[in-house]
Amino acid sequence: MADVLTGSCLCGGVRFELTEPPLSASYCHCTRCQKRTGTAASPQARIVPGSIRVTGDELVRAYEPPDGFPKAFCSACGSALWSINPDTGQIASIRMSLFDDDPGVRPSYRQFTAYAAEWEPIPDDGLPHYPERPPPQPG
Repeated sequence: MADVLTGSCLCGGVRFELTEPPLSASYCHCTRCQKRTGTAASPQARIVPGSIRVTGDELVRAYEPPDGFPKAFCSACGSALWSINPDTGQIASIRMSLFDDDPGVRPSYRQFTAYAAEWEPIPDDGLPHYPERPPPQPG
């Protein structure tokens, strides 16, 4: 990874710099991720807490479900941005499609597969599947 990994939303109004490499990545198949991204699964990279600098944060809004992590999005273009840890208020994971370049990490498991979209079968890619949340990951 370069010294700083960059990314943005679709319109470029929200930009970020990641100063530490992502810790891990995964696919989430929950119905909440399906509805907020318009896809069958959301690829996301877990980051080191405090390793992100955001510009354009005046455009960032968040949907705060009664249970689960708040989900941030750009209020100008609607891009799904990241999840926020409700205990710390820090960004926990970034949607992988936001990175400008290869983030250097690949999804290593699939979670919430019990809720996978019937219209798009989960690929046989050799990744572990977890019907709900997986056991704690290293890192």
